[in-house]
Amino acid sequence: MDLIRFENFFYRYKGNEEYALNNINLKIEKEDNFILLCGETGSGKTTLIKCMNGLIPQFYSGFYKGSVFINEKNTVDTSIANLSTEVGIVFQNPENQLIAMNVEHEIAFGLENLGIPRKEIAQKIEESASLTEIEHLLDKAPFELSGGEQQRVAIASILVLEPKILILDEPTALLDPKMARKIIRLLKEIQLERKITILISEHRLDLLLPFADQMILMKNGRVIEHNSLEMVINGENFQNLNLNKPIIYSIFMKLKEENLFEGKIPTSIPEAVNSLKSVLK
Repeated sequence: MDLIRFENFFYRYKGNEEYALNNINLKIEKEDNFILLCGETGSGKTTLIKCMNGLIPQFYSGFYKGSVFINEKNTVDTSIANLSTEVGIVFQNPENQLIAMNVEHEIAFGLENLGIPRKEIAQKIEESASLTEIEHLLDKAPFELSGGEQQRVAIASILVLEPKILILDEPTALLDPKMARKIIRLLKEIQLERKITILISEHRLDLLLPFADQMILMKNGRVIEHNSLEMVINGENFQNLNLNKPIIYSIFMKLKEENLFEGKIPTSIPEAVNSLKSVLK
């Protein structure tokens, strides 16, 4: 059984003649993986994400054909509220998702709408706040927080619903490099502790590659590859895409071009150091 499955899915926004998604066939299995979604600007990444919790086609009007299933639930027939317990999404600007007067109420909002008993809500808030390290922020208003703190609050408000997959669209776009690294490390810790799947759409590949297990590549509204990180990084599709390639990747591709390295391209600094040692022997 797949956690997310696209079957011959097409979608174009209302008023547009071109399809944002073209014949998507994609399966994300029920495994606790850290998945990186990347592609050139305008490749359809955000549109794909909006399909994963029913926002498309239930909220964004347009023309579609094909099917999307979330844990075997058709996104056409299942309400967004019911899908929220399967898939949680944090969009690029977390401030747009924060609506309550303080952080505690923000985290409680989804649980209250699901009719969870008050005692259980309090326990879940405590667990989610601890996991995202925001216990000290529960009494604060969201607009008083920094970008990194708002990001963690948005993540906590999704995790409290205990989704089977957490999806983030450009989570580091508004953060400085130090806070971006902290958020990504936190997400990896959450993925391992909760044993859930996390899918991140991100341009800052240097930050993500050391943590990713799989990679999905998109181009012109199509999924052109979905495989292990190692397979994708060492393949032609990744090489040919117009992306901001990681520094490590660029270094080792140059070494390959000059016939100084023949192995697989490393994805982290420790791996790169070991590979360079073998080159310098």
